[in-house]
Order: sequence, then C-alpha cells, then structure tokens
Amino acid sequence: QVQLVESGGGLVQAGGSLRLSCAASGTLFRFIDVGWYRQAPGKQREFVARITSVGFTSFADSVQGRFAISRDNAKDTVFLQMNSLKPEDTAVYYCQTSIYWGQGTQVTVSS
Repeated sequence: QVQLVESGGGLVQAGGSLRLSCAASGTLFRFIDVGWYRQAPGKQREFVARITSVGFTSFADSVQGRFAISRDNAKDTVFLQMNSLKPEDTAVYYCQTSIYWGQGTQVTVSS
C-alpha cells in the first residue's frame, strides 16, 4: 500500500517562504506522478501543482510564478517550494498519487 507523508508546514508572514515535502513509500516512486492540493476552511479541496514521473510540471493559476514543484527520486520525495506567500494561501496542503492521499500539513500565512 502506498503511503504519503507531508511535512514542512507552519506559520509564516505574508511574503515569506515555506518548503513542503511529501515522502512516499510502498511504490516505485520514480514511475508515479505526484500532485499537491490544498483545502482552506469552508472551501473545497483544490489543485495546486503536479509533477509527472518524467518531470513535467503544472500549476494552478493562483500559484503560477510563486510556487515550484520538484522531485528527488533517490529520496522518494516531492517538494513544493512556496514563495511570496499570501494570506489566501492558508490551507491544509495534501500530496496525492492515484487514489492515495497524505494526511496533510497546515500552512498559515499571516498578514
């Protein structure tokens, strides 16, 4: 069974940066696509970014140019670098592959 564990969330001021990590186990990591999603209080979960097994990336319009996604296949880990954070980026961030989801990590951006 695939397990995904997010880390790196926290409290940051607007304009700051955070780097989230998603560590995977139970799968041939280098062959899988991995996505990041987020869910703010009272809102639906929404797509943030995705990286394919060969390194192609895509981003939601709301984070394009501020967030970057990368992967380290030697460490079975995907990273989400978040820069120029805004209060509206506050949410629980989840990583996902196929039908599997992590438990989420809280990101709070203060104004």
